[in-house]
Amino acid sequence: MKTLDRYIGVRFIQSFFLVIFILVSLFSFLEFVAQLDDIGKGSYQLLDVFAYIGLTIPRRVLDMVPMAALLGSIIALGMLADKGELIVMRASGLSVQRICFSVLATGALLMLATGILEEYVAPPMEQHARLSRSLAISDTGILLTKDGFWARQGNSFIHVGKTLSGGIATGLDVYEGDKEGGLRAFIHAREADIHNNKRWVLKDIQKKVIEEQRITTHNLPTMALESFLSTEQVNILELPPDSLSPSDLYKYNQALRQRGQNADTYVLALWQKLAVPLTTGAMVLLALPFVFGPPRGTTIGLRITVGAMVGIGFYLANQIIGYMGLLLELHPAITTLAPVAAILWIALWRLRQAP
Repeated sequence: MKTLDRYIGVRFIQSFFLVIFILVSLFSFLEFVAQLDDIGKGSYQLLDVFAYIGLTIPRRVLDMVPMAALLGSIIALGMLADKGELIVMRASGLSVQRICFSVLATGALLMLATGILEEYVAPPMEQHARLSRSLAISDTGILLTKDGFWARQGNSFIHVGKTLSGGIATGLDVYEGDKEGGLRAFIHAREADIHNNKRWVLKDIQKKVIEEQRITTHNLPTMALESFLSTEQVNILELPPDSLSPSDLYKYNQALRQRGQNADTYVLALWQKLAVPLTTGAMVLLALPFVFGPPRGTTIGLRITVGAMVGIGFYLANQIIGYMGLLLELHPAITTLAPVAAILWIALWRLRQAP
């Protein structure tokens, strides 16, 4: 039985990677064509376009995973059906439920990989890509690093980890210099309100003042600091909610709520990301009726076509329902998980009707 599970799982993974490669290549090419219009703006050049496309590939992979899971399952099982292998399996006493379990076991591994990619891989790469592109086009002179960015004002330098919509910056380090080029003080702040283009408000601060014979440390709840960035620069550096990891979205949602600001877009983005692995599993389950449900003789091409239409329809409906929910003030968990629940119900209902 383990040999059979491996055989079905390998066929599914092969089909999945074929579909994901085709879809990601197609959408990467379309993005490449769109980026060509920005070449020549500021210091943005062709090599920057290639870097942007490469760094955003993990995000496109995540966007395509549910669709690829659906089509990959249909292709894998459809080919087994066309070659008569499914008939042999069932003739040997293997039930439809047991074959479905083999596919779902591999789908569970795919769900786990999707969650890891969503949390640890795609967000930092996409954030770096977005910031690099924005800074190159605007040519602000801000220095971007893998951990954030650097800016200068007179004899002082600042390093900021992230900037988010709503005027929130996190992980700030300020180095205040004197006229001789020495370090006069170091300030670390957990976060700051930077929406004011003249003065920032730092929070949870540790300030170290360097004197001739000693270093004095001060812990302060808040502190005002002259702004290092203009309003235009802040807008350029802001990271959209969909570029953040689920854990970061949760943290910034809490921070916005503590400030009394609207966090609905962050909550929606969080639930959409949490739903990706669940949607992937639902799509794998939905693929099974396409193989065991249709009349015998249905071609694999027709199965793939119908599956693609269902996948596209689900993607569009999911996006529309999510943003409609914001307008109607429905909780994002309901609008995000309801389509997944509907897919699961339809898949299970169709499977129960399978011969």
